[in-house]
Amino acid sequence: MEGDLLVQLENIEICQEENVVLRDTSLTLHKGEFIYVIGKVGSGKSSLLKSLYCEIPIRQGNAYVAGYDLRKIKRREIPYLRRKLGIVFQDFQLLIDRSVIKNLEFVLKATGWKNRGEINKRIEEVLEQVGMPTKGYKMPHELSGGEQQRVAIARALLNTPEIILADEPTGNLDPETSGQIVQLLHDIRHKETAVIMTTHNYNIVKAFPARVVKCENDKLYDIQEGAPLTYEDTEYE
Repeated sequence: MEGDLLVQLENIEICQEENVVLRDTSLTLHKGEFIYVIGKVGSGKSSLLKSLYCEIPIRQGNAYVAGYDLRKIKRREIPYLRRKLGIVFQDFQLLIDRSVIKNLEFVLKATGWKNRGEINKRIEEVLEQVGMPTKGYKMPHELSGGEQQRVAIARALLNTPEIILADEPTGNLDPETSGQIVQLLHDIRHKETAVIMTTHNYNIVKAFPARVVKCENDKLYDIQEGAPLTYEDTEYE
C-alpha cells in the first residue's frame, strides 16, 4: 500500500454465520481521512467495522489494514493489529467498578505499558485531548452519557492509533452532545488519525461534512459530496 493508505479493501466478501453481509466491496482510507458509513438496518455497517479488526472474517478479495493482510493474518498477530486501531462503541463499554483513570490504566497495562510515570502521563494526555482533564477520579455512573463517550474515545486514543473505528458513537446521546462528540472525532482526524464512523444521524452528516459511503443491497457505494440524503439512507440500525 502507498505511504498514507491505511485501509485498502478490494472486492471483499464479509459473512456472518455463512450469510453474506457485503460482497464485491471495495474501500480505501487514507491518513487523516474521515468517512461516514450509512445505511439501513442490517445493511452491514457494523459488520464492516468488525471485519477491520478481525471480529468477522473476510472470505475473499484483498484486505489490508494498518500494514496487515487480513486474509493471511495469524491469530497471534491480531492483538498487534488492534493496537493500531481505536474502537469506540455506542454503549461506551466502560468498566463500571473503577474510576476513569483506572479504566484507562487497565487498557495500558493490558497492552504492555509498565512504567508508572509513562502510564500517568499518557492518561493525562488523552483526558486533556477529549476535554476531561479534571474527571479522572470519577466513576462511570457519575458521568453523563456524553462524558462517558469522551472517556471511551480517550481509551481508544491511548496507544496512538492510526485509525479510530466509531460504531454509532452518538446513538445514545442527545443532539447537542452528539454534535460535540462528532466535533471531537473530527478534531482527532486533524492529527493524522483516520476515522471511520457508522451513523444513522443525517443531521450529523450534514453538520460535519466528510466523505460518505453507503451500505445497500450487500454492496458499499461512495456518495458524492453534497448529494442529498434521505431518511431511508440513515434509518436507525
